[in-house]
Amino acid sequence: MFSKALLGLMSLGLCAAHMEMSWPYPFRSKFDPQTDPSLIDYSMTSPLLPDGSNFPCKGYHANTPFRAVTEYQAGQTYNVTLAGTATHGGGSCQLSLSYDNGASFHVIKSIMGGCPLELTYDFQVPNDVANGDAIFAWSWFNLIGNREMYMNCAAVTISGGSGTPESFAAAHPPIFVANVGNGCSTVERQETVFADPGDQVEYGGNVSPDSPPFPQC
Repeated sequence: MFSKALLGLMSLGLCAAHMEMSWPYPFRSKFDPQTDPSLIDYSMTSPLLPDGSNFPCKGYHANTPFRAVTEYQAGQTYNVTLAGTATHGGGSCQLSLSYDNGASFHVIKSIMGGCPLELTYDFQVPNDVANGDAIFAWSWFNLIGNREMYMNCAAVTISGGSGTPESFAAAHPPIFVANVGNGCSTVERQETVFADPGDQVEYGGNVSPDSPPFPQC
């Protein structure tokens, strides 16, 4: 009886660990007051599966009704808010948009090193975004701990942009993907440095504009 209770507490601790995006509200988030209680993922902080079977967005973009939780205006500045305490020494994060229901994500900001040691990060919506529905994503490669990829996604609506989905994708690099069975892995205690971080870049930890891309895969 005691051992089962202990295992239950350990499992609860694992579910409560790590970090998650709390704003904009991700698909199935406990923070979203309009989330169907039967759909809430109380382990939103868990990483993507190592075999990549729930990449991207833990698969929620494909099996959750699309309901925009906020609207972004091209050229304006907004913030992404994170929740949790297990920052695993930081790492590197990216903010991105998808216009093809998660088939591809293209970077609007990279935070290389020291992410998510802060709980709020500002970003500007590029002027060349396409108007309409999109998926906004936060992805993270932790510095300390198992080699994992974390990713939460939210439904948003965008207006005021000058681009199309195709031109936006051509002008902004795809997100970095690793540790999800795709043949690329990060290295513990070595900061992930994106080869193409996009136009908006924030540096922290031991990463600087002179840092070479790592890993190269």
